[in-house]
Amino acid sequence: MGLFDRLRGKDHPRVAFIGIDGVPFSLLSDHPEEFPNVAALADEGAAGAIDSIVPPESSACWPALTTGVNPGETGVYGFQDREVRSYDTYVPMGRDVQATRVWDRVTDAGRDATVMNVPVTFPPQRNVQRMVSGFLSPGVDKAAFPDELRDTLQDIGYKIDVNAKLGHKDDKSDFVEDAHETLDKRYEAFTHYLEKDDWDLFFGVFMTTDRLNHFLFKDYERDGENKDAFMEFYRKVDDYLGKIRDLLPEDVTLVVASDHGFTSLDYEVHCNTWLEENGWLSYEDDDHEALSDIAEESRAYSLIPGRFFINLEDREPRGSVPQDEYEDVRDELKAELEALEGPDGKKVADRVVVKEEAFRGDHDDIAPDLVVIPNHGFDLKSGFKGHDEVFGIGPRNGMHSFDNATLLIDNPDAEIEDADLYDIAPTILDLMEIDYARTELDGASLVHQ
Repeated sequence: MGLFDRLRGKDHPRVAFIGIDGVPFSLLSDHPEEFPNVAALADEGAAGAIDSIVPPESSACWPALTTGVNPGETGVYGFQDREVRSYDTYVPMGRDVQATRVWDRVTDAGRDATVMNVPVTFPPQRNVQRMVSGFLSPGVDKAAFPDELRDTLQDIGYKIDVNAKLGHKDDKSDFVEDAHETLDKRYEAFTHYLEKDDWDLFFGVFMTTDRLNHFLFKDYERDGENKDAFMEFYRKVDDYLGKIRDLLPEDVTLVVASDHGFTSLDYEVHCNTWLEENGWLSYEDDDHEALSDIAEESRAYSLIPGRFFINLEDREPRGSVPQDEYEDVRDELKAELEALEGPDGKKVADRVVVKEEAFRGDHDDIAPDLVVIPNHGFDLKSGFKGHDEVFGIGPRNGMHSFDNATLLIDNPDAEIEDADLYDIAPTILDLMEIDYARTELDGASLVHQ
């Protein structure tokens, strides 16, 4: 069906979703003069801050956003998950996502979906119109399907991700330049396929915003030397969002969202070092590098970000905590985490969430027993190589936040109030008039038609 037929109303309404990974709503709403296109979208449609998920980590967030269900259903809890009944860990990829993606529902309804640069989608699916995988993918040659998409992206010099190692340098100029180049190529690729106008759902993610935030966010919040470079980058993001909005046909609703918020980072918190110092964790020998090196007498261990596991009998291979002591031991650990203070005297934890409060589904066997949602400024790390101090300073000055994620919907009938990440998938489906069972999803549509 051609564009003329679409505009005459002979087809269902369409959606273009643009992800802006890690962009806090306050950054955009506090500077309407700097970001006029976002301001116009907010004024003419609906806009607001929404909550992320537990835990607010991109590898868990994007599967949740794109399915509308929690990690207990998706099976992805973070950047690193553990095997069932094992201390072996793995990095979740697209095939590890066990719930139905929103573009699969679109395809099942007989419509077309173009999916570009969404994290945790490698390898690219072959049941959609076209897909190039995002974060953690290898080169474009393996991350893009079909061949036409791969060839087009290679021809324009498309980049899957920014070179984050450049951000570790004291001088951020090379990193910022690389971030601009990555953003430019992403925009060029997005507009190429947006203008093809042969899709019903376009789903694309700008990941570079998250990358820039990790290394420059404190400069923005606290007037650091790279604040001007930070604002210049976001003025370009705003410009690109405005241009995308302008080129969309009238039958397309634009949805813009981030997967979590962002804030300044003051201290890295080495959680396994804290567990070791407080008698919860020990290792088989001094040369430890991985979860598999923990000793049998250990009572708990941690994986990023802020996920804590009881070393439970009959669940962990060398579990030391009897099943009948689980609740008491977990309560003890929870209380100690709630009391933990940083060098500045501030509490590290905003709250400590037990797994029953956050997760429901078939993947309870790899769910963390506790998740710490940190106060702003405390970035929770969980390496096993050992650190001399619990609190440290690393190369990054920005960190994810549970609160203050962004949602913009170019529809005045939408209402963004007390919303969270799970509401985005059902909202897209309602905008596209695709039926779904509301009990299947953890979220609810924000559009009242």
